[in-house]
Amino acid sequence: MDERKLPHDHGQSMERELDHMPSAEDFQTAADIFKQLGDGSRIRIFWLLCHCEECVINLSSMVDMSSPAVSHHLKQLKAARLIVSRREGKEVYYKAAETEQAQLLHHMIEAMVEIACPSSAGGQVPAR
Repeated sequence: MDERKLPHDHGQSMERELDHMPSAEDFQTAADIFKQLGDGSRIRIFWLLCHCEECVINLSSMVDMSSPAVSHHLKQLKAARLIVSRREGKEVYYKAAETEQAQLLHHMIEAMVEIACPSSAGGQVPAR
């Protein structure tokens, strides 16, 4: 690749770093995932789906929200490719996608709110 020259030389030799900078599309993917963090209810639903596979009705009960509201959040999470679904008869079940992005987001949420995974804490979530 041709070496790029910046208009002003500030002695930081950033030209070499620009050759390794991710594409604008890669940054947009990250932005789309971070948009999911803008709603606490969506984060709760995602966190639950990292630990279980559930239908809309059960999720609604778990987060004390209406089914249409939960469905809206599920649509957003699915569009961001953070969750996947499968149909069994008339029922649709959702769970976290088995992707690096979903796993990183899960770990980041837990680190941010200091929640221990039930699977790694002997099945108990510490009280806040």
